Amino acid sequence: MAWLLLKVLLVGVTFLGCLYPLVNFCFNEETRGQKPNFMIILADDMGWGDLGANWAETKDTANLDKMAAEGMRFVDFHAAASTCSPSRASLLTGRLGLRNGVTHNFAVTSVGGLPLNETTLAEVLQQAGYVTGMIGKWHLGHHSSYHPNFRGFDYYFGIPYSHDMGCTDTPGYNHPPCPACPRGDRPSRSPDRDCYTDVALPLYENLNIVEQPVNLSRLAWEYAEKATQFIQHASTSGRPFLLYVGLAHMHVPLPETQLSADPRGRGPYAAGLRELDSLMGQIKDTVDRTAKENTFVWFTGDNGPWAQKCELAGSVGPFTGSWQVRRGGSPAKQTTWEGGHRVPAVAYWPGRIPTNVTSTALLSVLDVFPTVLALAGARLPRGRRFDGLDASEVLFDRSQTGHRVLFHPNSGAAGEYGALQTVRLERYKAFFVTGGAKACDGSVGPEQQHEPPLIFNLEDDGAEAVPLEPGSAEYQSVLPRVREVLADVLQDIADDHISKADYTQDPSVTPCCNPHRIACRCRTTSRTDVAVSRNVRSETGKFTP
Repeated sequence: MAWLLLKVLLVGVTFLGCLYPLVNFCFNEETRGQKPNFMIILADDMGWGDLGANWAETKDTANLDKMAAEGMRFVDFHAAASTCSPSRASLLTGRLGLRNGVTHNFAVTSVGGLPLNETTLAEVLQQAGYVTGMIGKWHLGHHSSYHPNFRGFDYYFGIPYSHDMGCTDTPGYNHPPCPACPRGDRPSRSPDRDCYTDVALPLYENLNIVEQPVNLSRLAWEYAEKATQFIQHASTSGRPFLLYVGLAHMHVPLPETQLSADPRGRGPYAAGLRELDSLMGQIKDTVDRTAKENTFVWFTGDNGPWAQKCELAGSVGPFTGSWQVRRGGSPAKQTTWEGGHRVPAVAYWPGRIPTNVTSTALLSVLDVFPTVLALAGARLPRGRRFDGLDASEVLFDRSQTGHRVLFHPNSGAAGEYGALQTVRLERYKAFFVTGGAKACDGSVGPEQQHEPPLIFNLEDDGAEAVPLEPGSAEYQSVLPRVREVLADVLQDIADDHISKADYTQDPSVTPCCNPHRIACRCRTTSRTDVAVSRNVRSETGKFTP
């Protein structure tokens, strides 16, 4: 544990008035100008239909639509899972949850996180000479070595899990304020809503909790400011950088912002979309001013909208999961219906990625890992197998060939966590299990096992309304191929070096900056003072304890 103590002492130093950890912003001739920068921006619970470029009914994403017009938009792009933690784990490892061990969400009291024997994208790029930063929602373990600063990120600013997993003083919509639970005999605001008696939502800068509870009304602005500072300093230094931004938008609670007052009366979700889009505009402007020709920006989402939140949930566009809707329950987040995992995606790199291109290639968040490493000239980690592909030919040569097969794991609906219950094979999609997710009306679709599976032709039926007739020639030609690819991947996983996440819980690991105050409330403290008190900077530009 000596190395862990050493890094704790090193993290969080002031750099040109901003807070950074052990980051060597110095450059040498071998690193200057040779490697591209990468920005990966992950929206939370954003629907495919929330992007205006995808769906004409959406009018709130002008900056993202402009970025799509100046780059490449993907219309058949998929999250690797349909809920937070497993989707993010797959993005950073290029591996499905059955391989990397993360099959469902981590809790406030989770002892573990993304298994430590899994190698993250940030760790590989760090070894390749990159300066690495993470801003926003992590949700892959916050205790001990699972913290982002120990998973390859030189700098971290954000929240350790979803912002509905702790109370705040500025709760916005669909969430109670601190302290959330009623005192005495007063009834709770909602009998089926979680409440938080002890812990407020924390905001970290590196290893330090700098605010608890978080002020959600200014969180987007702080993310934009920190992203801007990181890009500017890294660009000035000449070192290539990776910046991973995990947005709070569009997960509930939706913050009450200056954009909430909509003269057209479209409500808080539209306001939240406009705030997300404004943040994206700020980040893109910073990239364009500082490192436009050498920075690859990849925007996408972690999963589809959370349908049970009703008017506070986004749009799945035409991917309505009609078969499930007719039987009750949600066809969106947590499920393997298209609305659960088909997400908006835009790639932007002026001078490299062709402009105003719509790609129909079947791609996945799993592809971020191998694609970025290929562009960085870094090798995939040895001794393990990957589920993503290098999408360079799609990005730069306009190829429309992506995956032939994708596997969609159960992410909290019916069935076993992480199980590959749905198979995408070219234009066909086979379901072995359906149901189990709550809809806006409160209904939960009954769990149904399908043997033989339901098979839809997505080219003709994107709404997944009417499955193929089992006796049809089309069904009979597809079924054996589905069984073959599923058997192949399960055998491949069995032969792989797989990990197992620790999902045990212990209240003592709950983030708390002041256990003597209600909700662990922090007193106002200068963030700079906190960081500097732990570190000093040497004259060489490297940081030492």
